[in-house]
This record gives sequence, C-alpha cells and structure tokens, in this order.
Amino acid sequence: MDFLNALVALSNFVLIPGIAYGSQLALGALGVTLIYGILRFSNFAHGDTMAFGAMIAVLVTWWFQAMGIGLGPLPTALLALPFAILGCVALLLVTDRLVYRFYREQKAKPVILVIVSMGVMFIMNGLVRFIIGPDDQRFADGERFIISARDFKQMTGLDEGLTIKTTQGITVIVAVIAVVLLFWFLNKTRTGKSMRAYSDNEDLALLSGINPERVVMYTWLIVAALATTAGVLYGLDKSFKPFVYFQLLLPIFASAIVGGLGSPLGAIAGGFIIAFSEVTITYAWKKVLQYMGAEPSGLVQLLSTDYKFAVSFVILLIVLLFRPTGLFRGKSV
Repeated sequence: MDFLNALVALSNFVLIPGIAYGSQLALGALGVTLIYGILRFSNFAHGDTMAFGAMIAVLVTWWFQAMGIGLGPLPTALLALPFAILGCVALLLVTDRLVYRFYREQKAKPVILVIVSMGVMFIMNGLVRFIIGPDDQRFADGERFIISARDFKQMTGLDEGLTIKTTQGITVIVAVIAVVLLFWFLNKTRTGKSMRAYSDNEDLALLSGINPERVVMYTWLIVAALATTAGVLYGLDKSFKPFVYFQLLLPIFASAIVGGLGSPLGAIAGGFIIAFSEVTITYAWKKVLQYMGAEPSGLVQLLSTDYKFAVSFVILLIVLLFRPTGLFRGKSV
C-alpha cells in the first residue's frame, strides 16, 4: 500500500503536472521551430504573442460569463479560443506587413531579424499590460477536478489522494489534437508540402513556382493558432499574468533547441524533457521517500521552485555546448 501511496504522490506532483506543462511547452516550441525553420530567424516575441492571444481569450471569456454563456463543466475559455486565435492572427499578419516584410525584402541577416523581434516583443508586452494590466487574472470556470483527492481516497482506501484537474486533462487532449492536425497539414496538404519544401531549400522552392508570401502567411497563421492555444492552456492551468509569458520564453526556446530547431518532432520531445526536468528537480521528494520507508531529515528538494527556469538554462547551455543541432538533428544554432 505504501508503494501505491508513493506512486499516487509522484503522479500528483510530478507525472501529471509534467505532462500538462510539457504539452504547453511543446505547443509553444512548435511555433518557435516553425518560424526558425521557414522564416529563418529566432522570434523573441513568441512569449508575448502567447500573452496577447491569451489576453483576448480572457477578455472574451469575461464577456461570455457576463452574458451567462458557458460550456457547463468545461471552461468558457474554450468557446473564446477561436476568437483569440483570430485576434492573434490579425496581430501577427499586421506585424509581418509593417515590420518583418521590409527586412525580408532587404534580405536582412537573421541576427537583424532577431533584434527586430526583440523590439516587437517589448511593444507587445507593453500593449498587453496596458490593456489588461500587470496583475494575475483568473478566468477558469466550470468543474475544477476530473478526479478529486477525496473521491479517490473513498474509492481506493489509500492515504494519498490522486487529483487530476480539468485544465490538465483539457491541456493534454487539446495539445494532442493540435499536434495531429499540424502534422496532417504539413504532410498531407499541398500548402503544407510547399512550406516544407520552402524550409528545406528556398531557392529550389521558388524555382518550382511556390509563392513565398503565401508560405509566410500560412506560417504566421499556424504560429498564431499554436501560440494562442499554448497561452490559453497555460493560463487556465495556472493563471494569466503577462510577465510570466515573457519568462516562458526561456523554457520554450530551450525546448525547441534541445529537440532540434526546425524539427517539429524535436520541439515536442524537447518540451517534455524540459518540463519533466524542471518539475523533477524542484519537487520536494520527502513524502515519496517516506512512503518508500526512508526517513529524510529535510525536504529532499534539489532546487527551490523559484529557480525552475534555471533548470531550462542549464539544459540549454549543455545542449549548445555539446550538441548544438539538438536531439533530432535540427538546424545548428
């Protein structure tokens, strides 16, 4: 029984949160790796793009809640998600037309586009804070738990109760659907194949008659959808705070680089590697070890949760030093 209690405690604080967080990072890293693979620059504004999309979802959710519109046990934010994606698409297409397009026409080096994206990042960050404010904003509603600790204890008789939040279940389901749709689009549709061809060899793709502006437009459409979805799922699971999305840029980039920049499959794997590394290293293992028969004197916590982003930084540093192409041999950083 103690082993089962230890397994439940591990699931509560490591496995389930790691899977949910990994799904969110994977969606964010997919957007980063698509921009790097197709548009050929590292988009430092990606975290604040997530914040902008999530902000629209929060505002639309509040509007729906005020009108009494909801999804019953599911979060109303799922109804707001399509509107948020449309708003984020509009923002990215306007930004591309006003900012990035000029530098593409000038054949600017990738480092120039990186610096430009940092400027866009600060503008987006300021815009989001100006509209919704810098504080925590909670917008989750509906049923809070799929399985509550109390119900699980009553069903099993264990001392430790398993808890699965509704937002965690939704995160995994939506992430799986988004990834399946993305891979289907890239591998089965004509536009997706054009995007892959453009990513592999731009000159050959242009000679084949592929319209580069069409490829760019579809890239931003997909990135907007992925970023908004990741931002909304993260906000539902935790809470919405603009500055947190700026901080998420580090683990998202770490996920993309660890997996291999330009590799969608690598972005997904990297997301889960970073997520489980952060959760595992910052978890206090005392309770699990006690169930296993040990009597630790302290919390058995390698790092405080305040330093969880340091884990991403260390892993990123190691990968850049010893395998800059990432696990799935993407493009060298």
